[in-house]
Amino acid sequence: MPTDPTEHTDDSATRSADPTRIRVVVVHAADVVTALEARERSRRRTVLRATPPFTGRMRARLHDAAAAEDRDAAPADGDGTVAESVDPPHPEASSESGRESTEAVHIPPRDLVVDPPPYPDPDDTEDALRARDAYDIETHRSRHAAAVADWRDTVRGRIAETVPITIEGETTPRDQSRSRSDAADTRPRTHEVHVSALGTSPDDSADT
Repeated sequence: MPTDPTEHTDDSATRSADPTRIRVVVVHAADVVTALEARERSRRRTVLRATPPFTGRMRARLHDAAAAEDRDAAPADGDGTVAESVDPPHPEASSESGRESTEAVHIPPRDLVVDPPPYPDPDDTEDALRARDAYDIETHRSRHAAAVADWRDTVRGRIAETVPITIEGETTPRDQSRSRSDAADTRPRTHEVHVSALGTSPDDSADT
């Protein structure tokens, strides 16, 4: 039975809230395509997210940051529930208030794609058809769908080999015994990691 490429056997001493421990981030190409398309079509804040505790090899999954914020702020529905985000919070990544961890690493999908192609514009498709006097609603719909499918295939084949992750603020666990001069640097910085991409071919089976 295949094993999860992000499954770890490290003991607790190697696990940390410090994202600089990450050496490889594992993404599924379908998640990258979905996240980038969501941003191109609606400017949603869809990202690939990895949650602590961090180890050398981490899985980054599809996550809608704006939806998560809305969920936290929204009142309960009539049945007492609120809408869930694209991916559920990591069981060890929540604060005492129940909100998701602010220490999660968010990777913009555009950073994971080499030379991202422009997303197909249905108006451009219509203009091209009308220029050839070949426009009708069904042809327009099918041509645009084909252009979007080609765009998705192109993005799937352009997953980057490395990606910079932004580390915001202090990443070293606070130690009350440390002097002020030993405090961690709180300035944002970047940390380059390798990318392991799953499902880069349309024929690849989905890996969850």
